[in-house]
Amino acid sequence: QVQLVESGGGLVQPGGSLKLSCAASGFAFSSYAMSWYRQAPGKERELAATITSTADSTNYADSVKGRIIISRDNAKNTVYLQMNSLKPEDTAVYYCKARRGVSVVYEYWGQGTQVTVSS
Repeated sequence: QVQLVESGGGLVQPGGSLKLSCAASGFAFSSYAMSWYRQAPGKERELAATITSTADSTNYADSVKGRIIISRDNAKNTVYLQMNSLKPEDTAVYYCKARRGVSVVYEYWGQGTQVTVSS
């Protein structure tokens, strides 16, 4: 059974930091690129960051570049999102996604974790 379980969300003050985790099971985690998406209230889900299966490359949305770091530990089947200098506009539900393939695509989503940035 495929599972992606996010954790680490919560309430943080502006300027603060949070580290999200996404634990994977039920599939070959080390073969999948991993991404973090976020969805703010009333807005569409947007891509925040992506890391390749071997962690040799990462990409970030302009809105979070320089403030967040995506990383992974293939031995622990876990992907992380370190978020610093958080702003109220970072408030959203954060989702992790696993993806593999081109012509045939395998894609899995987690249930999300809430991040609220407020004083």
